Amino acid sequence: MAALLQVVLTLILAWLLGRYGARALNALGRLTPTERDDGLFRLLGLLWWGVVLLLALSYLVHALGLPHEPWASWGRALAGWLGARGLAALAVLGLTFLGFRLLPLLLARLPEPEGELTREAVRRRTLRAVAESVLKGSLLVVGGLFLLSNLGLNITALLAGAGVAGLALSFAAQNLIRDFLNGFFILLEDQYGVGDIVQIGNVGGQVERFTLRLTVLRDLEGRVHFLPNSEVRQVTVLTQEWSRAVVDVAVAYKEDLDRVLAVFRDEVERFHQDPEWQERFTEPPEVLGVQQLGESGVVIRVLFSTKPAQQWPVAREFRRRIKNRLDREGIEIPFPHQKLYFGEPLQLAKGV
Repeated sequence: MAALLQVVLTLILAWLLGRYGARALNALGRLTPTERDDGLFRLLGLLWWGVVLLLALSYLVHALGLPHEPWASWGRALAGWLGARGLAALAVLGLTFLGFRLLPLLLARLPEPEGELTREAVRRRTLRAVAESVLKGSLLVVGGLFLLSNLGLNITALLAGAGVAGLALSFAAQNLIRDFLNGFFILLEDQYGVGDIVQIGNVGGQVERFTLRLTVLRDLEGRVHFLPNSEVRQVTVLTQEWSRAVVDVAVAYKEDLDRVLAVFRDEVERFHQDPEWQERFTEPPEVLGVQQLGESGVVIRVLFSTKPAQQWPVAREFRRRIKNRLDREGIEIPFPHQKLYFGEPLQLAKGV
């Protein structure tokens, strides 16, 4: 029974090592610039499987006391290494891998903010994304240090050397340091977060992902923009706390402006009281009045204060409603036109 259990455990361990080692090699192959390298990494994955199976077979020959050489000698050497440091190193690898896979699952159990785009919901999504990246990095660093320690390396000297190397590399990685510092202050000051719609320089879109190093935006056309946080010098947030839609509508000069403004106020009030749209407003809309005497018409401006990210659907719906209402009222929406004036006709005096 003990021998059977030993065989089963050895085969399970060999399968896990072979599978995830080959998957890691295939993932490295997909990162190479040319497809020709994929075949090489697939071959390396097969060689990894071969090495793992050879080691498992050698260990089983030694563990079961079978007189097959050189398998028994290789198995004896492998068992000696496992007895000294190998089991501890494998345990560290296993625990690190398990923690790396369980971390997203544990964070996913936290309550997910739903519904409105409030600052609390945005901040929770952002903190979750940053926490996941930081915890994963910390887990890999700690697991790597324990692994090196179990392999017999002097961790104290390694850390001291890493500190000196880090000081030397810091001059060459100043942008990376600025990325992390800027990202930390963006998070601390709650400037923006995951789900916000922002404009950074000439790039705008919704924040899909935020880490201490970079901000990922997706624009209206679906394009994804990766912005290092050190490049975020000025950001315009379109969805913080509340938003506003500014709608300008032009009417013809011939129209009675007092009647036009009365129609606008009535339509704005109807829109605000519509049960389907009422929850999107934060306060009653306001008809400001005549905004501009344009070349072709008189511009009327209306303001709508809305919940975050609702200013665009509100503006589109009001334009539809006011166009239909002006048509029903017989109020003309002007189109660009010009009048040509040739001056007074030339009149000649008699006798000239």
